[in-house]
Formats: sequence, structure tokens, C-alpha cells
Amino acid sequence: MHPEAARRAIHIARKPLLSGSLLAVSLLLFGCGAQYRPVVSAINPVGPASQPTKYAVAISSPSPTSPGLLTIVDFSGDSVLTTPQILSNPSYLALNPGGGTGFVINSAGSFNTFGVSSRLISSNILQNTLTAGGSPVSITDISLPTETVFVPEPDLSQVSALSPSGSLQQNIGIADNPVYVVGTSGALRAYAISEGNGGNNGYVSPIESGNLAVTTPINVGVNPVYGVMTPDGKRAYILNNGSGTVSVINVVNNGPDVAMPTIPATGTLGLHPVWADLAPTNSELIVLNAGDGVTPGSLSIISIPLCSAAAQPTNPNCNAANPVDATGFGDVLATVPVGINPTMVSVLQDGTKAYVANAGNASAGIEGSVSVVNLISGKVVATIPAISAGPATVGVNTTPGEVYGHPGTIVATTGTPTGKVYVTSPDNRYMTVIETDTDTVDTHINLQGNGIRVVITSP
Repeated sequence: MHPEAARRAIHIARKPLLSGSLLAVSLLLFGCGAQYRPVVSAINPVGPASQPTKYAVAISSPSPTSPGLLTIVDFSGDSVLTTPQILSNPSYLALNPGGGTGFVINSAGSFNTFGVSSRLISSNILQNTLTAGGSPVSITDISLPTETVFVPEPDLSQVSALSPSGSLQQNIGIADNPVYVVGTSGALRAYAISEGNGGNNGYVSPIESGNLAVTTPINVGVNPVYGVMTPDGKRAYILNNGSGTVSVINVVNNGPDVAMPTIPATGTLGLHPVWADLAPTNSELIVLNAGDGVTPGSLSIISIPLCSAAAQPTNPNCNAANPVDATGFGDVLATVPVGINPTMVSVLQDGTKAYVANAGNASAGIEGSVSVVNLISGKVVATIPAISAGPATVGVNTTPGEVYGHPGTIVATTGTPTGKVYVTSPDNRYMTVIETDTDTVDTHINLQGNGIRVVITSP
């Protein structure tokens, strides 16, 4: 057939099919008087973002003769997830930097290690024994670069270096009452703090990364008791309780900070610094001063900026690997009165507020308190009273607006829509939970034993 004739034949054959298709579409659109409308699927409203998985971990002591208890609390729901038994008379609790592993000691030299889990049971907690007669006092977990758990034992003039499972790696000789090891993972070295003897200056002993060798000690002030190291591992700050000062260690140079070996540069600290925390977003060191135990203690806000990478083109001394102090370093921006006999401070990592546990009685009916300090204004913005009377603290919400017991340890963590602050008291079985958006008590959680210490798995 001729090609043109074939094309026409195909065209004619398709006409009935096209006509039928158009008719079907017309019936679909206009048949039975109903017009086509698109179907719209409803979208369910989206609720608030879920809270991050984080836990508050607390230790408590029901009695001197019974096992201690480890309580793991869900951050988002304030519910107790598990309460396994641990060693008797626990005295100190710490977590590794990731928050996944925990460690507990008692003064008799027992050592527990455990994985933080909502399903943790007593049989999962490992127990080891440290050297007899050491009277261990604290725990610090640092990767140098291998993860190591440091436990000072002042009665034996040594620091035990343990693996995360609790096995002994080595005993490091540190004289003159070692009480704490300050460091951060990835730093060139850590420092063991020795209190010294008889009112003389104390010192810090460098513990080198890798081989954990101890090098020449660095003198600090009288009766050093605690310290913190910046997350970048460039500076360590040592609190001298007897001198009322803070010694600054240049970790990179492994010696006193040349420009500012001792804080304060300007302003004054309060009496007897006992605890510190960092506000990294503000480049500030927050130092808690215990005072004299009769009048209020204080909280000092100290500027600690180092030269930034942006300054390097115009400042040849600004080396990112070993930065120098920036303008204002060491200045005390404010020293804020808090409660009587403050014991610990915890800073919200957004740099807005600090929470202080005050163990001392302020007046009749106020048996301790928690002070809330605004770090921007340098003022106390709330004071939450504490109560210890038995009838007032027998139930979760017997006295809903107050902290239970004389506060001993405190830790704050951010969250959405509210962060939380956890407070334990050595004379009460309940842990108090405070919401950071309103700075009011949220609830109390029964630890089944007097509270020894609380920590959080992430800040």
C-alpha cells in the first residue's frame, strides 16, 4: 500500500477510540450532576520537638550498713527508670565525657563502674578494690589520649590511674595530699592538685599525655582544692581556698600563665573559693566562694578571653595553637552575694544563668537555699528556699515550692521548653528538680537514701 494511503487508514481507525475516550471523560466530569473536586489529605498537627535522651544520675546512701543506691532519672519525664544497688557509703560519682559510663567510689577504697542505661541492674555494675588505706576522694575521667580514670588517694600520696572497666593501669606518685585531677580530653596533659601541708603553698603535678609521666610540679596558692580546664585544653584554673585566688596555668607551655599567673587582675574575689564552672559562650570563669560560714558567700564572674583566630592577621603573637590572653583577661566583672555556706555552682551552657547550692541556714524556716544568678546582669534573680523538717519533706509534694534538705550538690542542664536543675542534700532522701524557665521547683524524686551527688549525662 502507498505510505500516504496507509497513514489515512490508521487515522480513520483511531476516530472511534478517541470519541469513546472523550465521552468517558465527559461522563466522569459531568455525569449525575456532580462535579469533580480534588481530594485533600488532612495533615495532623505537629507537636513539640521531642526532648533529647539524657538522664540525671544520682547516688544515695540509705544507711551506713546497707548498700548504696544509684538512681537514673529520665530528663523529659522526671521518672525513675532504675535504682540498682552499688557499694556501701558511696562518696563520689562521676561520668565519662560522653556520659555513657559512670564511676563511684567510697572512702574505704571500693570502685564501681557501670554503663548508663535505663535498664541497668545491680548485676551489671562492676566492682573493684583500690589500694588499701588510700582514702580516695574524687574521680576524673579523661582521654590522654587513652581513656583513663584518675582517683586521688591522699593517704598514700598517689593517684590511681584506672581503665574504664576499673582495672589498675598504674599508681602515680603525687605527694602532699592530692585531692583532684583537672583536665579535658585531648589536652596535652592533666594536673593533679596537691593541697600541701600546714598552710604552705600547694602545687599541681603535670601528668603527661600518652605515658602518664609526672613532670616538674608548678606552685600555686595556699590550700588548692579544685580546678577546671577549658574545653580547648589551653588553660587550667586552680582554686586556692587559703589564698582567695585562682592560679592560671598555660597548659601548652606547662607553666604559670606569663601575663596573668594569678586572678584577679582587677576587682576582688570572695573568701575561700571552693568550686568553679565555665561559661564558654561568654569566655567566663564562674567561681564560687564559700565565705566565712556565717555571712553570705559569693559568686565571682571572671573574664577569661584568649586572642581569637580573627586577630591573627594583625597580632603575630596570636597563635591558634598557643593563644595569648586577650584584653580583659582576669578581670572580675562582678562578685555577687549568694547564700550562706555555698557548696557548688553549675552554669547553664548557654551562658545565661548560674545555680548555687547554699547549705547554710539563712533564717528561721529557711534551711539552705538555691541562688539563681543572671550572668549577664551579675545579679541574683531568684532565691529558692530549702526546708529540712521531717513533716515538711515526707512526700513528693508535701512542700512543693521548696528544696528538700540542706543542698549539697547541684547540676544544671539546658532543654526545650525548659532546662532543669537537680539538687541533692546529704540530710534528705528526695532530689529536688527545678525548671530553668521559671526558676521554680518542678518536683521531688525519692532516692530512697540521703543524697550524695548528682550528675547529668549531657549539659
